[in-house]
Amino acid sequence: MEAVVNEAAHPQLFQPSLFGEDKPLDETEGYRGPVASKVVGITYRQLDYWDRTGLVSPSIRGAKGSGTQRLYSFRDILVLKVVKRLLDTGVSLQQIRVAINQLSKYGVQDLSGITLMSDGASVYECTSNDEVIDLVNGGQGVFGIALGRVWQEIEFSLSELPTEKAEQEMAANVKDELAERRARRNIS
Repeated sequence: MEAVVNEAAHPQLFQPSLFGEDKPLDETEGYRGPVASKVVGITYRQLDYWDRTGLVSPSIRGAKGSGTQRLYSFRDILVLKVVKRLLDTGVSLQQIRVAINQLSKYGVQDLSGITLMSDGASVYECTSNDEVIDLVNGGQGVFGIALGRVWQEIEFSLSELPTEKAEQEMAANVKDELAERRARRNIS
């Protein structure tokens, strides 16, 4: 018997669809690193670096040695794309970390209503059109990133790409081939 999730009680579990219907977000379904890096427009090496430095780490499954695959959620990919856009506009990594920490307090559904504004030095979070206008009038907004628009771009890009289920048992049983070879070598 399948559990029915009430959208009104759990709005953060539903993402707007480009095709007009809402579908629940499956928190055990995600995208491997190569897919995430392709959609975001960064190299796999850059994705790996951002994970190792704690800028953006996969929320579904992290890398646990050679042979394991990171698994990024839709939300993770959205945040990765925001990081890429902020870097492209010249915002410092320190300010990006502050912005990402601020975004972490929002549910996935809430992110689509946020616009990030920047003057090149600082990043401001706006949750209404009035806040955007106030920043621009105050000379603090040089550019903005509407997360709802980024959401739609990512959803479209991911629509034809493969997802993967994070199986708890499978993740626990994945073996590190390199560690096994080293262990065999040390025994001999």
